Amino acid sequence: MKSHRSELWLEIPGRRGFVNITPEVERALSESGIREGLCLVNAMHITASVFINDDERGLHADYERWLEHLAPFDAGSDPRRGGYLHNRTGEDNADAHLKRQVMGREVVVAVTAGRLDFGPWEQIFY
Repeated sequence: MKSHRSELWLEIPGRRGFVNITPEVERALSESGIREGLCLVNAMHITASVFINDDERGLHADYERWLEHLAPFDAGSDPRRGGYLHNRTGEDNADAHLKRQVMGREVVVAVTAGRLDFGPWEQIFY
């Protein structure tokens, strides 16, 4: 079995963002020389996600609204006022932990003939 590991470092300027990392994953795959197999892409940060979907601005706005509805940002730590118990640690990112749980930590893509074996419109996002 052949394997290859590559790291991609990103800095997201806001609390949340959607970055299409497909070109970087394709570049790493090309450098690996792997022709057939699986490509695992995972977020190595506890509040970050990796997912596959369409690169369409309206969809990203829908994700923003949906995620904020599911786990609204609140820097507080008083659950009676909408705050999160996790924020009692001094952090203000409890909502990001919950959002990551929904969006997922990793994706696996088949590799066929040295290329990511995607369906139409599929892209990898961090």
